[in-house]
Amino acid sequence: MKAQALSASGPTAARPKPAEFIAFAVLTALLVVAPFALYPFFLATALCFALFAAAFNLLVGYAGLLSFGHALFFGGAAYVAAHAARVWGWPTELSLLAATAFAGLLGLGAGMLSIRRQGIYFSMITLALAQMGYFIALQVPFTHGEDGIQGVPRGKLFGLIPLSDDRVMYYFVLAIFLAGLFAIYRIVHSPFGAVLKAIRENEPRAISLGYSVDSYKLAAFGLSAALAGLAGGTKALVTQSATLTDMHWSMSGEVILMVLLGGMGTMTGPVIGAIFVVAIPEVLNRIGGPDFAQWMTVIQGAIFVVCVLAFRRGLIGEIAARLRRTL
Repeated sequence: MKAQALSASGPTAARPKPAEFIAFAVLTALLVVAPFALYPFFLATALCFALFAAAFNLLVGYAGLLSFGHALFFGGAAYVAAHAARVWGWPTELSLLAATAFAGLLGLGAGMLSIRRQGIYFSMITLALAQMGYFIALQVPFTHGEDGIQGVPRGKLFGLIPLSDDRVMYYFVLAIFLAGLFAIYRIVHSPFGAVLKAIRENEPRAISLGYSVDSYKLAAFGLSAALAGLAGGTKALVTQSATLTDMHWSMSGEVILMVLLGGMGTMTGPVIGAIFVVAIPEVLNRIGGPDFAQWMTVIQGAIFVVCVLAFRRGLIGEIAARLRRTL
């Protein structure tokens, strides 16, 4: 029976499972010690994309809305954070808040135009809006066109702790990532999250019970966009740049791939998928060197095809399904 999260009396929040707490604790422990074994700059960048994937998963995995234009919020927020920090001289915290607020408001505006359509029509509207944003970013002066915004200062945390050191920056990004992931966790396991999952499973039934489906979809879209903006703004500070690559349609495709590889509708799946996607080029470069450069896209594509065929629910989704069958 679908839409079990809704009853005649109202939404019922899903109870957190012990396995989710264990997975979150293990993931946190590994990320805390990771910079002592791996390059902190790479890890910080990977966490930015992991938060981006988790934000996108909130929309597609739990609300059932497949957006082809989430790079609009990721890249747009990167430009806002970079401009605020470099040109206006705003502190790091305020630059990130501005980027998050901008992406959230932009998401609400885009959501108002798109959520009244369903399926491929919804996806194509989001893609069209993202392409409009891309060409606007290409033309307006403050983005510096194809050059992007370079030399973005990382600043000091609370005006005291300099973020110029990559390891310090990593732990700052880790704190943002864990806070974002916890926020998504609380949203998913709240009555609001229960309604979203019920809309995903059986939208007519949710409407028949009196829920304003469009309002819930719009709220989910805005929250997802705001968290994607937080990821984009953080990435601009880590890499000290904001470029058109962050807003290109291929970025929207990459985040979809991250979620599918890790496991759509799972908490840690998109995180693993994002790290996997970001790590593959680095690993192939170390193995093959410059000779692999011209074959990089082909090799990546082959790896992704194999993973999708072998793990239909994603890496984490497939493991979870097999554990349920075993237990």
